[in-house]
Amino acid sequence: MARDLLTDPAWREADLGDPLPDSLHACSMALPTWDAVTGYEEQRDKVMRRLRAGYPRFFLQQPVARLLEAAKSEVAADGEDVLLFPTKASVQRAHRWVESRTQSAVRITSYHGLQALVVPEAAMPEARNYWRFCGEIVSSRRAADLLDDTLRDDSLSAEVAQALCRITGADAGHTFVFASGMAAVSAVLRALPGIHKGLKTLQIEFPYVDCLKIQEHFGNGVVYLNEADGESFDEALMRIRMGEFAGVFTEAPGNPLLRTADLARIADACRDGGTPLVIDDSACGPANVDVLRFADIVTGSLTKWISGAGDVIAGAATLRADSSFAETMHAALAECATHGAPLYAADAQVLLSNMAGYPFRNDRINANALALTAWLADHPAVARVWHPSITTTDHYHAVRRDGGGHGGLLSFVLKQPKKTARVYDALPLCKGPGFGTPFTLVCPYTRLAHYHELDWAEACGVSPHLLRVSCGLEPAEVLIAAFETALQHA
Repeated sequence: MARDLLTDPAWREADLGDPLPDSLHACSMALPTWDAVTGYEEQRDKVMRRLRAGYPRFFLQQPVARLLEAAKSEVAADGEDVLLFPTKASVQRAHRWVESRTQSAVRITSYHGLQALVVPEAAMPEARNYWRFCGEIVSSRRAADLLDDTLRDDSLSAEVAQALCRITGADAGHTFVFASGMAAVSAVLRALPGIHKGLKTLQIEFPYVDCLKIQEHFGNGVVYLNEADGESFDEALMRIRMGEFAGVFTEAPGNPLLRTADLARIADACRDGGTPLVIDDSACGPANVDVLRFADIVTGSLTKWISGAGDVIAGAATLRADSSFAETMHAALAECATHGAPLYAADAQVLLSNMAGYPFRNDRINANALALTAWLADHPAVARVWHPSITTTDHYHAVRRDGGGHGGLLSFVLKQPKKTARVYDALPLCKGPGFGTPFTLVCPYTRLAHYHELDWAEACGVSPHLLRVSCGLEPAEVLIAAFETALQHA
C-alpha cells in the first residue's frame, strides 16, 4: 500500500524524479513491524538477511560490502578483517581509536586509492563503531566506481557549498562540506580550541544519539543538560560564562522531542565565556531555521531534507564569518573537509541535482506536518505530540526564518503505550529509521536509537513507546487517513 501512495500522481505534479531511490545507494531501510525493529536491534538473522539497504554509517550497502570483501581477500591474512577509509587522515584516526579500545595490533595499507585498516576479526566491531560515530566513510558510489575502475579524483564540494549558501545566506568561504553529517560534527569537535586544552563540552537539550556519543568518546568528556529550563539551566549558563567548556552543543530543534532552547541566552553566555556555540539544524533544515544568527558554527546533515531523496549521504559545517572563532577554526575545518572526510564527487553530483527540489518539498512537507500535528493532538488515543508549532514555540520562532515553517518531523505517544506496537504494525505507511525522504517514514525512535539504554532515555523524558514521523509529499488527507486506520488499534 505504501508504494501505491508514493506513485499516486495526485502529489507528483512537480518533476521530483523517482521517489524510491536506487537500492544500491538508498539511505533508508524498511522495518515494517515492531518485531522487525526488535530483530534489527538484536541482529537476528531472519531480519538481517532480508535487508537490502540502510543508512551507510550503520549498514554496509551492496557495493561497499563487495569492495570490502575484495579488499579482505587482497590485503588481510587469516583471522584479519578490513575496513576502508577515504583518506590517510581518516584511517589514522580510526587506527588510534581501534588500538586504544582493543589493545590490538592494527595496520594500515593503501588500497586502489583508498586506505585500508587491517584489524583482527575480534576488533572489527570497534572499527565499525568509528565509522558510525565519526562518519568518515567510503560511500556506495565511491565503492561502485572503484569496482568499475572509474574512480573519480575531482571535487564538487565548492559547488555544493555555494548551493547551500544560496539557502542559508552564509558565506561560501566559511562553509565546509563533508562525507556525512557526523563527519562534520566530529571535525568541528576536533577543531574547538578548548579541546586541545583538555576542556569538556556541554550538551544542552536531548540530542540525536551520536551527537552525544561523539562528545563522550572523542572529546574530553561531556556535561549533559537534558532540558534547558529552571535552576539547572541557570547554573549551566553561569558555568559557560566562567569559561568551563571547550564548546556548547545544541540542536534547534532537537530530535526527537523537537524542543528548542533559549538560544539568545545561551549565545550571550558563550560570548561572555569565550566559548564556541555549535548548533545543529538538521531536524527542520535551513529553509525553516536560521540558527547562524546565534551560533559560531552550524552543523547539519545534507542527507535529510536538503537532499530529500534518501539516496545520498553528506554533511556541512558553517562558521559565522564574524565569529571570534572564525579565524582560528577555519584552517582545521578546511583541512578536514578536503583531506579528512571529503564528499565524493559522484555523491556531490547527485546531491546538487536533489537540492533543486528542496524549496517545493519543504513547503509541502511543512504543511503536511502542521495538518498531521493538529489532527493527532486532538485524537482521543494520543497522549502528547511534539512539533515546533506546539513545542517551545517562543524559542523556535526566535530562529524561524522569514518565510520558513515548522519542519516535517513530529513525535507522539499514546495514552495506552502498550498498544503502540499494534498501532505501528497497522500503519499503511513506510516504516524505518531516518527522515527527510519524499515519502512519509515512521519509526519507534527510542527503540531504534537507544535500544540498549531505554531506561536512561525514559529518564530523560523520551518514552520507549515514542513514535517519530517524518512527513513526506503525500496529500495530507492520505497521511491522516493512514493514522486514522492505525489508531483504531489504540
